[in-house]
Amino acid sequence: MKKILSIMFLLGVTATTLNVANISYAASTAPAAAPAKTTAATPAAQPALVVKPIDVVNKPNAYLKKRICMTARFSKFATLGLDYKPAFRSSDNYISFVFLRDDSANNIPLSELKMFIPRKTAEKLPDIKEGDKVKVVGTVFSNALGDAWVDAESLTLLNAKKTTKK
Repeated sequence: MKKILSIMFLLGVTATTLNVANISYAASTAPAAAPAKTTAATPAAQPALVVKPIDVVNKPNAYLKKRICMTARFSKFATLGLDYKPAFRSSDNYISFVFLRDDSANNIPLSELKMFIPRKTAEKLPDIKEGDKVKVVGTVFSNALGDAWVDAESLTLLNAKKTTKK
């Protein structure tokens, strides 16, 4: 059981994302209930593929409708891509954010990767500054304009950027 929990932790799967209602144990003496109708797995139930943000930008079609996990340096919260009809996310309910490019020595945003998080969730996040290392788990829901559009399930601060005192 500990190995299973360790693997779940590494994949970013939590107990709340698992549907444990239909699990039966071999040692159980009660008859198993008839299995419920199964539908396509929800994005939260799929294991997240660990990918680099630049790979998602380069091949958005390969990750379409897939759950992904990315680690990168945070750039900023923005309104980039909100209210765009082919990949609609309302600016009333969502805020977008961008990473910094890893393939540049300068602080250039990776604007080809459009990521969205509900405003209510973003308001509860710790103060994240440009350059902080973050982890995002989400689902690529569109490839409009040839870009990857991601619904973020979680945005986690891993390491805050060191600030220098003057």
